[in-house]
Amino acid sequence: MRYLSTRGNAPVLGFEETLLTGLADDGGLYLPESWPRFSPEDFRAMAGLDYPALAARVIAPYVEGWIETPELEAMAREAYAGFAHSAIVPLVQCGDNDWLLELFHGPTLAFKDLALQLLGRLFDRALERADRRITVVGATSGDTGSAAIAGLAGRERVDIVILYPHGRVSEVQRRQMTTVDAPNVRCVAVEGTFDDCQALLKSMFANRPFRERIGLAAVNSINWARVMAQAAYYVAAAVRLGAPDREIAFAIPSANFGAAFAGYVAHAMGLPIHRMVVATNANDILARFLESGQYRTTGVTPTLSPSMDIQVSSNFERLLFEVHDRDADATRGLMERLKQSGGFAVEGAPMAATRDLMVGYRSDDDAIRAEIARMARETGIVIDPHTACGSAAARRVGIDPAIPVVIHAQAHPAKFPDAVASAIGCRPAVPERLERVMQLPEHVTVLPNDLSAVQAFITSSQR
Repeated sequence: MRYLSTRGNAPVLGFEETLLTGLADDGGLYLPESWPRFSPEDFRAMAGLDYPALAARVIAPYVEGWIETPELEAMAREAYAGFAHSAIVPLVQCGDNDWLLELFHGPTLAFKDLALQLLGRLFDRALERADRRITVVGATSGDTGSAAIAGLAGRERVDIVILYPHGRVSEVQRRQMTTVDAPNVRCVAVEGTFDDCQALLKSMFANRPFRERIGLAAVNSINWARVMAQAAYYVAAAVRLGAPDREIAFAIPSANFGAAFAGYVAHAMGLPIHRMVVATNANDILARFLESGQYRTTGVTPTLSPSMDIQVSSNFERLLFEVHDRDADATRGLMERLKQSGGFAVEGAPMAATRDLMVGYRSDDDAIRAEIARMARETGIVIDPHTACGSAAARRVGIDPAIPVVIHAQAHPAKFPDAVASAIGCRPAVPERLERVMQLPEHVTVLPNDLSAVQAFITSSQR
């Protein structure tokens, strides 16, 4: 499998180079040259597989020629061995035909673990083969950072630096990052928003001398391997509920659009997805786009669901490339307009293609509290504020009740105890692994929103 950039001016790469490169030289994001397709018989055969075997089957076409499926499956089994539920991604019924897909049973209690536990092992294999070291730099709005650290802490050939917005993540999210005491881990609290952290990261990738000097690599969902790994849980949920012999709908709390684009990947591979509900909080650029065709940034508003407090959704570029019939010139032009004027419009066939698959919905903090309370009252299930965005959206966009709706439960409610308590009057039970984190000392450096200062820190931190 070979990979090309959404902006058309970067070298076509194999999987290993794509994994280690992250962002393309031209600022674009990598995608496979063509989508592998599974037949209905292929999907039916996956229904009896456990999650590691199914994940290996879904991912195998994207790493063909680099790793054989048996080795990939063994890697997946190792990656998911520490998950707290034997099903890895269990389905829990929460309505007549509504299901929560619990994606939070990994080491940091958030869905990012499903990709990042595997990504660390893919990095190991690639770096050993190439006899290289890398410095992974990630920007996080809350959950990516802790999951990346959990996947990469202590690895000999990787240094990892995580940037997060100072004072804009929950205490639990922060401590899951800053309490890790490993020689290859650094945490930086940037005085700004997540979008500022993401802009710093993209600027570092655009600085070729810096990138080459430190061996810069990406752990955010700009790295194709992240999205590739997440496509597996769409397939796992769908085949358990009767796919490919019935359509399935998904409701996805979304901000940076990585989890949502993973659904597009599963759809492109042949999974019969009836509708993808892209659920946002008050930072609703995606919902506004799906309603109006206008993609325009505004200021970031702090909310009860901080992992979704984002305005510039990096992975959305991948969808734009697809719905514009993989026209790199058109995609590049839209990204240039976003940079120059803060927005762009999409209309005609590309917008129609987007709306054929996706619909958006926005929940503000009051709606999030109401949905957490409703779910607890009617089902006895306590959900976190991000999952509440997806649950509220799933109930309000008019999906045919005969079609199963899978709501992504993206984080354990104990990661956001204050938000949950504001909705139901009590704090959720805290898993033992989280209790330990809350007692440990923190290791963090606060830096200004300044590229030179951040780059200097990263350079000085290398082993």
